[in-house]
Amino acid sequence: MGLDQAKAVRKGEQLNEEKLLSYLNKRLGKKENALDVKQFPSGFSNLTYLVRYDNADYVLRRPPFGANVKSGHDMGREYKILSALEGHYQKAPKPLLFCEDLSVLDAPFYLMERVEGTILRASTPKEEMPNPTEFAQLAENLVDTLVELHELDYKAMGLGELGNPEGYVERQVVGWAKRYQKAKTHDHKAMEDTAKWLASHMPKKSGASLIHNDFKYDNLVLTPDNQFNVKAVLDWEMTTLGDPLMDLGTTLGYWIHHTDPEFIAQNQLNLTTQPGNPTRGEIVELYAQKSGRAVDDIVFYFVFGVFKIAVIVQQIYYRYHLGHTQDPRFQHLDKIVSLYGMVAQQAIQKQKIDHLF
Repeated sequence: MGLDQAKAVRKGEQLNEEKLLSYLNKRLGKKENALDVKQFPSGFSNLTYLVRYDNADYVLRRPPFGANVKSGHDMGREYKILSALEGHYQKAPKPLLFCEDLSVLDAPFYLMERVEGTILRASTPKEEMPNPTEFAQLAENLVDTLVELHELDYKAMGLGELGNPEGYVERQVVGWAKRYQKAKTHDHKAMEDTAKWLASHMPKKSGASLIHNDFKYDNLVLTPDNQFNVKAVLDWEMTTLGDPLMDLGTTLGYWIHHTDPEFIAQNQLNLTTQPGNPTRGEIVELYAQKSGRAVDDIVFYFVFGVFKIAVIVQQIYYRYHLGHTQDPRFQHLDKIVSLYGMVAQQAIQKQKIDHLF
């Protein structure tokens, strides 16, 4: 399997390399004359760059241009989380520095070590795809890693104040419904109906843990072999303390399976449609078995995950709609919002998470 590669920086997302070089020299006590910047092409949220500096590779993270969703793009918070995980969790990249001086790159950013490995994306060439047996193993590794994350002692890491697990589910349901209304560009009745259903069907809490909130294949760095062991977990921007089944629900929301209709699969945000991947129900069974947690009310958690992903997509489309970004990938994201609203409604009506159509 090939290592994840950065490419030329997208138009309109260039960094001021002169200011960045000057800042790095000052912070790191170097006198380098140049640096090389490329961009990792995937992802719809925070921007990720490969910075070659002083004969070493680093990863720089900054908010997207034109974004104003502060809680979802808080670089200082993400840096704090990675700093707390250092020494406690080997699968978190090591953070190096954080900059909130807007005169450098016009936005806060942080630098971390680069973890080399394979990242499986929707754009991964067919010849580099795992075979069905390998995908089954990869899915199990994914669940193992999610369970590990949920078992971390967040208080021992100094993250006890990161969030308030009490009332987490209610705050999330109310908060994401409000975010949807703020970013709304079209009328999607299924989304409105789903928000109402979630508000009236909240389950009792099922424990508290550190939760990643965006846990999926393309946020995992894998060993570049056919074992597909997880080397690192990326994108900790939405990490908080809360109900671990809400985290599982988000993962299930991304988990489009090959048994889903083609009109859903063609809008995939992940590689879970490839042969060998378990169904959503089988992922839930694996999680229950490995974590020892009860997985009651899984329809609620799945529907919430689908709704939340749709709202995130809507927020990205809203920035495109306003002209804050010209990225052509965002042009038809409103159709995915409509589609996810439909998936949520099918799950509600049929009270299951597989074979919805």
